[in-house]
Amino acid sequence: MFEQAFKNIDDVLRKEAGCTTELDYTEQTSWLLFLKYLDDLEQDKATEAALEGRKYSHILDKPYRWESWAAPKGKDGKLDHNRALTGDDLRDFVSGKLFPYLHGFKQKATGPNTIEYKIGEIFGEIKNKVNSGYNLREIIDHIDELRFRSQKEKDELSHLYEAKIRNMGNAGRNGGEYYTPRPLIRAIVQVVKPCIGERIYDGAVGSAGFLCESFVYMKSKPGLTTRDVATLQKRTFYGKEKKSLAYVIAIMNMILHGIEAPNIIHTNTLTENLADIQEKDRVEVVMANPPFGGSERKEVQENFPIRTGETAYLFLQHFIRMLKAGGRGGMVIKNTFLSNTDNASVSLRKLLLESCNLHTVLDCPSGTFQGAGVKTVVLFFEKGAPTRKIWYYQLDPGRSLGKTNPLNDEDLAEFVKLQKTFADSPKSWSVAAKSIDQKTFDLSVKNPNGGEEIAHRSPQAIMEEIAALDAESAKVLESIKALL
Repeated sequence: MFEQAFKNIDDVLRKEAGCTTELDYTEQTSWLLFLKYLDDLEQDKATEAALEGRKYSHILDKPYRWESWAAPKGKDGKLDHNRALTGDDLRDFVSGKLFPYLHGFKQKATGPNTIEYKIGEIFGEIKNKVNSGYNLREIIDHIDELRFRSQKEKDELSHLYEAKIRNMGNAGRNGGEYYTPRPLIRAIVQVVKPCIGERIYDGAVGSAGFLCESFVYMKSKPGLTTRDVATLQKRTFYGKEKKSLAYVIAIMNMILHGIEAPNIIHTNTLTENLADIQEKDRVEVVMANPPFGGSERKEVQENFPIRTGETAYLFLQHFIRMLKAGGRGGMVIKNTFLSNTDNASVSLRKLLLESCNLHTVLDCPSGTFQGAGVKTVVLFFEKGAPTRKIWYYQLDPGRSLGKTNPLNDEDLAEFVKLQKTFADSPKSWSVAAKSIDQKTFDLSVKNPNGGEEIAHRSPQAIMEEIAALDAESAKVLESIKALL
């Protein structure tokens, strides 16, 4: 039933001139899902309070609750068409009254980790793009069919929502910013092994894939106490996100996975000066796939000891600083980081090797990330002791990866198994840190068992990136033409 509702919603959104991409479909579905979730949550809390003889204080004033404007019900439990807004009345209420009211919650909130703050932040950043009130009424009716009450319902909804995020990631170069393949994330989580009581942090949270998969991994541990469950809910998962759409998606994705009050802050992580990060701010685990290829302003670069415009290099410095001594990290980065000869790359590799034990490098094949013609590696490190030996694994699924043939869990099973003992194999080998060139700190992947050296991109990878950039340029030109 839920799957059909999602399909029906997308079918209606395709009719809207303001919604032209998978990103738009996900954004518009997300804010409506959030309000429906909030209504179900409030109803559950009100029922719970009534059973205990307490009075429940609603977060939203009555006119702005889902049950009042979106889906007023008659005594028979069915939609009361006389009270349900539609057409221009519905559109005008949503854009002119509901959104401004909800945005006002940011000023009322006591802190960024409250539900009030998240309401204010979400509705101050996104806009209703469904211009037809009749289409909006149709979408609301489909959303109203969804229920968030049982864990089974949440699990099904989270599965469908993840599929939407995946489709968005496959929609093109920009969509790929929000989506890291879940099999890759699950493998990273299994290697890093987060434990209950540790804080897990992603400063480039995107759609919160690392935090959601960590939650799934940790809650499946046998013998959890009620205290453990409370710790997972409130004091385990932390993230920051710069982009408005990703922030909304991250919040919704975590809620659907069962984390009721996600600790996600809407901010540009890189504007934080590294010198301001204190011991109390530090965490035990960092897992992330920060954006690469971006460029930060000079004043932002001044927050970092190793100054560079490359966003991924700034994030790596941030993550090393954010880890406690003994803390563990798993981070995706462009594979050219291993061998680039510019001063920033060399200095950053030196910092990583000297301040952390870089114990594992996972080399990912072309096509791991849909819509992005770049090759990546995953760096696994532990802070507080220098690197002595690096174990490399060259992932080779034995087929070309693509949209119709993506990476799967089975592709990564051998990596996860061999990594436990740093075993040698045709795809894996170890390099002593003392054998690394002390001037360049080159960490190129050189398989002594006959595999290709892949730190330098293949002609095919270069052509894929050129094609992706051409497609992006064409989109920009079309947008410019539309404005003229």
